[in-house]
Amino acid sequence: MGYAEVYRQSVEDPQGFWAEAAKAIDWDKPFDKVLDDSQAPSYAWFPGGMLNTCYNAVDRHVAAGRGEQTAIIYDSPVTDSKRRISYAELQDLTARFAGALAKLGVVKGDRVIIYMPMVPEALIAMLACARLGAIHSVVFGGFSSNELATRINDATPKVIVAGSCGIEPGRVVPYKPLLDKAVEIAEHKPDHCVILQRPQAPGEMTPGRDVEWEAAQAGIEPHPCVSVAATDPLYILYTSGTTGKPKGVVRHNGGHAVAMQWSMKHIYGMEPGEVFWAASDVGWVVGHSYIVYAPLIYGCTTVVYEGKPVGTPDPGAFWRMIEEYGISVMFTAPTAFRAIKKEDPKAEHLKRYSMKSLRALFLAGERCDPDTLNWAQEILQRPAIDHWWQTETGWAIAGNFLGIEQLPIKAGTAGKPVPGYNVQILDDQGNLAPAGEMGRIMIKLPLPPACLPTLWQNEARYRESYLSAEPGYYLTGDSGYMDEEGFLYVMGRIDDTINVAGHRLSTGAMEEVLASHPDVAECAVIGVQDQLKGALPMGLVVIKSGVSKDEDTLRKELVGLVREQIGPVAAFKLVAVVGRLPKTRSGKILRAVMRKIADNEAYQAPATIDDPAILEEIRENLSRLGYADRRSG
Repeated sequence: MGYAEVYRQSVEDPQGFWAEAAKAIDWDKPFDKVLDDSQAPSYAWFPGGMLNTCYNAVDRHVAAGRGEQTAIIYDSPVTDSKRRISYAELQDLTARFAGALAKLGVVKGDRVIIYMPMVPEALIAMLACARLGAIHSVVFGGFSSNELATRINDATPKVIVAGSCGIEPGRVVPYKPLLDKAVEIAEHKPDHCVILQRPQAPGEMTPGRDVEWEAAQAGIEPHPCVSVAATDPLYILYTSGTTGKPKGVVRHNGGHAVAMQWSMKHIYGMEPGEVFWAASDVGWVVGHSYIVYAPLIYGCTTVVYEGKPVGTPDPGAFWRMIEEYGISVMFTAPTAFRAIKKEDPKAEHLKRYSMKSLRALFLAGERCDPDTLNWAQEILQRPAIDHWWQTETGWAIAGNFLGIEQLPIKAGTAGKPVPGYNVQILDDQGNLAPAGEMGRIMIKLPLPPACLPTLWQNEARYRESYLSAEPGYYLTGDSGYMDEEGFLYVMGRIDDTINVAGHRLSTGAMEEVLASHPDVAECAVIGVQDQLKGALPMGLVVIKSGVSKDEDTLRKELVGLVREQIGPVAAFKLVAVVGRLPKTRSGKILRAVMRKIADNEAYQAPATIDDPAILEEIRENLSRLGYADRRSG
């Protein structure tokens, strides 16, 4: 069947569709029904079913005789170390660490916070929790003590598993002092902390509370998999940018396993035994879904990379990885490719490596401008596919389908809705928007398996945040449109649509135009306050390495481009040339923060910001345009 038929089945008969997909998972007890809709607008997938996610990700492959296959490839240019772990070894490592957690008192339903760098032990800790039926909550390594403390208070973990440090290009980031301070200021105290001591910066142990990784496992018997309900939580993941009371996205075991298995074949076109690389971090949803669970549940080899796209050691880092490990499909953020393009615009480093194993590149995490997508496709001579999803959904909402039917690749679009997602564009009155017309991107309930069923201990906030905008719909928070062929264009967050003298304009559309300029490496457009027009668009651009054009000339060219392609109605005349853009560690540009800086409003840098010092640089650049230092009134 082609895409249209598969998609039609998924929305017309979701129960039949997902019952068939669920056959690919090993169940300890069959589910009573596919979907429980008795508590709508809250839904439960596969109620009555019992399973274990770790068994599906590890043990069943060993039982099937594939124990010698590599499960995890670890490559760390920042420590100059490499390691391969087979499925049989992973089973033993996971079972022993699950035994260690059990000895420390962790039982089914308990929470364990994991605060680790990109090392195999992070995956082992996650899988060990799943093996016990404990609920893990991974916090990005290096988060501030205050932010870690808020998550400790919300998740109330029995144990915290942490690395002593993380390693960035040219610097070591000690995690242990951050952890100690977080535990000190948190109201909830864990019973124990398990510390993976790294030689680059070992941490000082707290007697009675802390236990070293290896010591915790001394004399431990491997722990069997504990059967849990399909509707029991596998993990809690706090959304990036969360401040104050954290928003903990819950993921259930059953629906998650089914969707992860289904997606590897149908979206990414993978086969068991092949190498899949998501160049992300286990602290993000991409790392949960496509470094850990989906590749392993499906029986692929997954890659744990402790490095950067540039600087470890050069812009050829990704190409080396693809050649060395025979990677079939790669998944990364557009910001990674923009960084490579900025440093090596002619892709000279690519000439040193063979890409023969690579079938496709997938991009997600930040809207991919057409110029970056076209550049990636041109240099790789492979499909470069933008697709779109959220922490809340756990997997793609829209994309392309290498295992069903590869759709035409159209730069600027996130593809077509993934089977299971009934995506609709609604206007402010709740009516369906015509093709090509901007509106709110909504998903008709029920959401497919693996999407969040609630927020951790906060059903009211879940319904208010996601289900209250239109009855029977999930609000994605993004705006966009569908074209006549059904391709979805995600143009930015709903609050990134600006009103210029009564005209609603997409900042994403303006970013596309700016990014098409040959001297621009990356850019962002924000709406700034204007007394006459209400708002004006302002472009912030980073220029490519080696460009020597003066800024005034570049500004005139960019203003002319926007006027030519979008029209005078955009009133585009403000351009700031900046050295870099503020981003989260997952690559999302902090447009809302920059907007507040420009309008001289109070703002709070999110916990996920990559480098807070950038914000002062942005303020200085915007003040030259007469913004950022204006005084209220």
